[in-house]
Amino acid sequence: MSRRILLIDGMALLFRHFYATSIHKQFMRDSNGTPTNAVQGFIRHTYTALHDIKPTHIAICWDMGSKTFRNDMFEMYKSNRVAPPEEMIPQFDKAKEIAEKLGFLNLGILNYEADDLIGTISKRAQEQGDQTYIVSGDRDLLQCIDTNVDIWLTKKGFNIYNKYNLERFIEEYGLQPHQLVDVKAFMGDTADGYPGVKGIGEKTAIKLIQEYQTVENVIDHVEELTKGQQTKILTYKEDLYMSKKLAQIHLDVPIKTEDLFNKMKYEYALEHSVNICNNHELYVSSKYLTTNYL
Repeated sequence: MSRRILLIDGMALLFRHFYATSIHKQFMRDSNGTPTNAVQGFIRHTYTALHDIKPTHIAICWDMGSKTFRNDMFEMYKSNRVAPPEEMIPQFDKAKEIAEKLGFLNLGILNYEADDLIGTISKRAQEQGDQTYIVSGDRDLLQCIDTNVDIWLTKKGFNIYNKYNLERFIEEYGLQPHQLVDVKAFMGDTADGYPGVKGIGEKTAIKLIQEYQTVENVIDHVEELTKGQQTKILTYKEDLYMSKKLAQIHLDVPIKTEDLFNKMKYEYALEHSVNICNNHELYVSSKYLTTNYL
C-alpha cells in the first residue's frame, strides 16, 4: 500500500503566524510570560492540513542554524537576514517540543536547509510510488513538483492554499518544475542574497528557458539574443552559474529514508492532541481543534 506523506516547512509556518499576530501585539503568552502566538498558529495550520490531506506519514522539516553548504559556495548567501524578534526566539524549541508530543517527526540536518530535506524525501517517495504533499510558503519548492508530489503554498488563514500539481505548473509556466532553478538563476533572489543577472526579471528569464531549456544552453546560444541581453548575460555569467547552484534544492541529503518513513507514521487521536495543547496552555489551539474537528 502506497504512503500518503505530508511534509511541512516548519520555519515557514512559524514565521508566518508569528508576524500575522505580532503586528497587533497578540503574543498569546502563557503563565510564565512566554509568547506562544507562532506555536499556536503552527498547530492550527498543521491540523487543517492533516484534515484536508489525511496523511499516513508526516514530518516537520526545520532549518538547523544559519549556515549551510551554500555559504561555503557563496559567503553572502542569506547574509542580509535579520535576527528574529525577541518574542520569536523561545518559540523555536517550543514548536519542536509540541510537534514531537503531538506525534509528528521533527527533521533537521546540519549544513542543509529544510528545503533540501523536503526535496530529498519527496524525490525518494516519488520513486517508490508514494503521494507527497508539501506545505510551505516558499515558492522555491515548486521545483520539487512531480507526478506524485504536490505543493500547497500558504495563502490566507489556516486552510486556503495556492495548490500546485505537475499539470498546473506546466500550464502556468510552460516549463518542467526542475527548470525553475534555471529561471531563478537569471532572476537572482534578494531574500537569499544571490545576484542572478542584473536587468533580467522573471518574464524574460522564463522566455529564455522556454526557448533554450537551461542556463548552459542560453550561454551556448547567447549570440542569438538581443545585444542588451548578450551584454547583461556575459557581464554576469559567473554570477549566473553561481546563482544556479545556490537556487537548486539538494535532492540527496544523507538520510536513510526507509528508517524515516517508519518513524513518520502518524496514528495519534485528536483527543490526545487537545490534551497536549491544554497541558501546555495552548488554549487557542485546543479550542480550535475541539470546535473544528471533534
